[in-house]
Amino acid sequence: MASGGADLNGGSPSATALSAVHQRVLRDSSLQFDFNAAAAPKMPHEPAWMQALGRALAAIFEKAFPILKVVFEVGVVLAVAMIVFLIAREIVGVRFSRRRRGAARHTPADWRPEERRARALLADADRLAAAGDFDRAAHLLLHRSIEDIDGRRPRLLRPALTARDIARLDAVPGPARVAFMTIAGFVEASFFGGRALGPEAFAECRRSYEAFAFPGAWT
Repeated sequence: MASGGADLNGGSPSATALSAVHQRVLRDSSLQFDFNAAAAPKMPHEPAWMQALGRALAAIFEKAFPILKVVFEVGVVLAVAMIVFLIAREIVGVRFSRRRRGAARHTPADWRPEERRARALLADADRLAAAGDFDRAAHLLLHRSIEDIDGRRPRLLRPALTARDIARLDAVPGPARVAFMTIAGFVEASFFGGRALGPEAFAECRRSYEAFAFPGAWT
């Protein structure tokens, strides 16, 4: 047996050896054995007014909770009702719009200019023709015809359209397109072909505008 009571042959240590080891451990200041000596952490101190405020808020919330619950449920119901209303309005609006477009397609639009305005235009053209300016007289009839069409359907005409393009528009009734094409043909021959118009050509333009403006061409 070695000094200190330990058995070198692997036997159990003696009581003296265990006591010596125990004393050395107790004298080790890096180890703590008395856990009751540690001071308990101090809880943060809450002022009395904060405690009173917390109790008041808790009491108010407890009393208001049933009301808040009802308000929340009503808000959910209103939100669902609003969503249903918006969906229904869109569905009804689409159907109504389709019906309205269908009715517009089946209802022929009267694009004829007012008779008094058309007769005043013819009077102005007749004065130009009487002065021998048949080209300007025919151009006046064409220009006013384009204004009449644009007044009835503002989005139909585009700046890039020529008189021939306008005469081919399906939205304009067939007989009216023929009358408009006649006027456009004479004006093109005058302004772009360099051929001066005579009284016969103006008379043809005048008759075409009458067919364009007065009843008969639009039926």
